Amino acid sequence: MLYPIGIQSFGKIREGGYVYVDKTDLIYNIVKTGGYYFLSRPRRFGKSLLVSTLKAYFQGKKELFQGLAIENLEKDWNSYPVLHLDLSGVTYTSVEILDEKMNDTLDVWEQRFGKNEGFKTDSIRFRRIIDAAYEQCGKQVVVLIDEYDKPLLDAAGNEPLREAFRSRLQGFYSVMKSQDGKLRFGFLTGVTKLGKLSIFSGLNNLNDISMDYRYADICGISESDLHAYFDGSVQEMADANRMSKEECYARLKDYYDGYHFCEESEDIYNPFSLLSALNGQRFRDYWYETGTPTFVVKALRQGKFNLENLTLDRVPYSALGGVNADDSDPIPVLYQRGYLTIQSYDERWQSYILKYPNQEVERGFMECLAKTYVPSASYNSPFSVQKFVEDFENGDAEGLMKRFAAFFADADYAIAGDAELYFQNTMYIMCKLMGQLVQVERHTSNGRMDILVQTEKYIYVMELKMDASADEALQQIEEKGYAKPFAADSRKLFRIGVNFSSSTRRIEEWKIA
Repeated sequence: MLYPIGIQSFGKIREGGYVYVDKTDLIYNIVKTGGYYFLSRPRRFGKSLLVSTLKAYFQGKKELFQGLAIENLEKDWNSYPVLHLDLSGVTYTSVEILDEKMNDTLDVWEQRFGKNEGFKTDSIRFRRIIDAAYEQCGKQVVVLIDEYDKPLLDAAGNEPLREAFRSRLQGFYSVMKSQDGKLRFGFLTGVTKLGKLSIFSGLNNLNDISMDYRYADICGISESDLHAYFDGSVQEMADANRMSKEECYARLKDYYDGYHFCEESEDIYNPFSLLSALNGQRFRDYWYETGTPTFVVKALRQGKFNLENLTLDRVPYSALGGVNADDSDPIPVLYQRGYLTIQSYDERWQSYILKYPNQEVERGFMECLAKTYVPSASYNSPFSVQKFVEDFENGDAEGLMKRFAAFFADADYAIAGDAELYFQNTMYIMCKLMGQLVQVERHTSNGRMDILVQTEKYIYVMELKMDASADEALQQIEEKGYAKPFAADSRKLFRIGVNFSSSTRRIEEWKIA
């Protein structure tokens, strides 16, 4: 089987014999029931392929759709002039780069439709091109814009540059509304919907289908898609990894599934990761970004954000549907960028509980956070996660606590703010990373923290206190009965009381019982 990894051209996939998960019934419904759409999805989720498929459809390329659902739905196969702007593939660090991208695109359109009257403003040139295409072809025009928000995301943290991009793009996109009578269809994709930047103020007729249950799997691969299109591939991967097909399905689900873009949505797989795994027949991390998002780093360095709240707080629908670039709350952006997804919906409060979609995303995100928040935990240092795990697995409780004490003594004080929050966030990241290798549970209440770690031979019940004493921590383990569930367990049990000082930001004392 040929897997279209990184291929964004519908024509290339169909002509090259690559596997194509048929979404054309959803595409048909979109083009027949509305005029202007917006879709937000995380990176590498198939947005560009969707736009390319729409382009081929509106160009009337019926031959590319043979054997697909839309072949039996569409009767006319009309061809329309299509204007396709793709803002991906470029890093926008200056006004000049956006100038070059826009001018190059507009030049191509003007050469195609024979209209170049010396105008320099994007919006005027765009409007004239639509006029010319409409007059030349005698049909309404289709406008497809892929990754509309890429310049704005690249300019994060540089407000003058971002404002320059915002003003320019707002004027350009607004042309679609003024030219409504000459447009057959408009479709915009992006990672985020930027509310306060007013990009959409001139396009208030856009139908945002990002959280529409009817189109939840228009990008991505659903569980039913996986079984229908890739059952043989899963069997081959299972054989290569010496496991049953059922075990392979379960591991693929743990690694790459779990996205929900609305309540009651079927689980959606990240297509790039899933196809990469099936192609390479290995369970690895394929989807990640090399650095923690800027807004998260800023919040962490100011010491104002509790990482555990990412998956505990209720988030209103309005927050997920429109992100404000200057908002101090990173949760909506993390959702739209694919780091978080919907776990459940509370109809009474009309709010969502979010979660990490799968192991791949959670691990990648935690490793990114660790590079900023606990850099001394890098893989080749005495404080690497593997070293802590080895202490747990070897039953070396004293060596473990010495390593923790040295770890905090060596911590990076670039993280300012509340010492208790610093301590909780650090332990949260460490527990998440260790939890990939040993069983770790963590609970917090009123500033106290207890951690339960289980290995093949040992059990650790740890109570961490702030500005108290190790004895008080041990006493709480007894009073709360944290160790009682393991009274009959044959594994060796360690009770560890720890005191963390808010003034020194270090572990001051510990006792092991």
